[in-house]
Amino acid sequence: MIASDLQSGVERLGDMIAEARVIVPFTGAGISTECGIPDFRSPGGIWTRNRPIPFDEFVASQSARDESWRRRFAMEEVFAAAKPGRGHRALASLYRAGKVPAIITQNIDNLHQASGFAGEHVIIELHGNTTYARCIGCGQAYPLDWVKRRFDGDGLAPNCTACGEPVKTATISFGQMMPDDEMQRATALSQACDLFIAIGSSLVVWPAAGFPMMAKNAGARLVIINREPTEQDDIADLVIHHDIGEALGPFVGN
Repeated sequence: MIASDLQSGVERLGDMIAEARVIVPFTGAGISTECGIPDFRSPGGIWTRNRPIPFDEFVASQSARDESWRRRFAMEEVFAAAKPGRGHRALASLYRAGKVPAIITQNIDNLHQASGFAGEHVIIELHGNTTYARCIGCGQAYPLDWVKRRFDGDGLAPNCTACGEPVKTATISFGQMMPDDEMQRATALSQACDLFIAIGSSLVVWPAAGFPMMAKNAGARLVIINREPTEQDDIADLVIHHDIGEALGPFVGN
C-alpha cells in the first residue's frame, strides 16, 4: 500500500512499529543525504560525475589506486562534517528501546555508529566503511591519516607495511566479493524479523536488494521509505514516498 500522504503514512508506520516484536532496518544512501553526503546513483550523484573504479582495476593499476585515494580525500571534509540525521536518530531510538536487534546498511559513512548503534555486533555493513583503510591482502587495518601522509608525500597510493599488497578504503568495490559474515548475519536477521523497514535504498543493487524480499517471503511485514519508487513497492505492506527525515522524525526519542 502506498501512503496517500505523509501523515497517514507516519501514523500507519507507528502502528506497525508498535505491533512488531523484532524490527530490522535496512538503510541506503537516501538516509544520509540530509546529512550532506551525496548519493551515488541519482541524477547529479557521485557516479554521474566520476566513473566508479572496479576492484580488478584498483588491484591492477597504480594510477587507478592513486585516483581512488584522490577522490576519497577530496570527500574528506564532507564525511568529517556529517552528523546523524533524523532517520539515523529515529532508528537509534528504536534500537535503545529494544525493538531493533541490529541494522543492515549499504552505507559506508559510519553515521549509524555515531547515532548510538553499538559497534560491529549490531551494525552489518554490507558495503564496508570508508572511515578507515584495510590491506586487500592480509587485512591489516590503517587509519586514514596514515594513508594521507604517505599519499601526500609522493602522490602514490601506499602499500601494506606487513605484506606489500595495496591498501584501500575498507569498502566493497564493484567486482569485489561481498563479506561472507555480514551476508550470513543479514540473511538470518531478515528471516527472523516480523517488520523489515527498507529506508533510502533504490533496491537495485544485488545481492543486498534481496533482503527485503527475503524478509517478506519469511512472513515479515515490509515497509519501504524512499523518495522514488522502487521495483519492490508492489510487494510492500506500506510505501512512503516522502522525505526520510520527515517520515522518521516523529520517532526520534520515542
